[in-house]
Amino acid sequence: MRRRGFLALLALLPALGVKAKAVPALSPPNTPMNLFHLGHSLVGANMPHMLAQLAGDGHRWNSQLGSGTTLKQHWDPDAPILDFERVNQPPAYRDARAAIGSGDYDAVVLTEMVELRDAIRYHNSAKYLRHWADLARQATPKTRIYLYETWHRLDDPEGWLTRIDTDLEPLWLGKLLGSDTRRNPGHPVYLIPGGQAMAAVARAAEAGQIDGLTRRDHLFALDPSGNQDMIHFNDLGAYVVALTHYAVLYHRTPAGLPHRLKRADGSAADALTLTAARQVQDIIWQVVIAQPRTGVTP
Repeated sequence: MRRRGFLALLALLPALGVKAKAVPALSPPNTPMNLFHLGHSLVGANMPHMLAQLAGDGHRWNSQLGSGTTLKQHWDPDAPILDFERVNQPPAYRDARAAIGSGDYDAVVLTEMVELRDAIRYHNSAKYLRHWADLARQATPKTRIYLYETWHRLDDPEGWLTRIDTDLEPLWLGKLLGSDTRRNPGHPVYLIPGGQAMAAVARAAEAGQIDGLTRRDHLFALDPSGNQDMIHFNDLGAYVVALTHYAVLYHRTPAGLPHRLKRADGSAADALTLTAARQVQDIIWQVVIAQPRTGVTP
């Protein structure tokens, strides 16, 4: 991006983790990654499939998902997981405890349900994040562990952007990751700033800086009745999040990556224009390198 455009972008971005506790920088991976996703519908099937297309030949992944699922539910073998059979199908599905405990993966990406305050207060999020992270560490010290930061509802009474701006330090990095970070300073959980990326793209869109993208809800799905889904991304939002995963995991700018991808079912995903894709890719990279907890250095 030219200097003027870069400075304008920075003016749009909130303070991205400037208070975050320092963690060891990571070296870029030198081979395609084998990845495990543990989470819920804000991971979904399409986003990891898009990430694999962005990363290219050799990138592999498995997952265990649910709907609104907590880390505690994933850990407890007797806990019911909503939509488990529907969203966990081969070849993507692999039992999470067996997978993460196997040491087979270069990186494990965890996420927690939202409302995050409720997850922390009622579902012992910090404890179960430590359980999953420790399982990965015990399997092999080579596995990189990440927390995928998501977002709350578009109609959150405190404001969607406000929640993204203000939740990162006290909730995601503080209450959720804090105790694990203190116990494992040499092998911490790093951050995939999905919420920060969605917010930055939404701000730029609403400032008229992205070709054909003008509102935050352009990144979000419609429900089966045609009404606005207040939390789940559509193909464009999935692309934003996949780019963010790519930039963090591979330590590479996503500039120039393909923008016409396929969904998990093989159908063509809705796509940004080429101009918009390049603009979004630049935004994502600035978000990633501005957040030290990603482990990525420019």
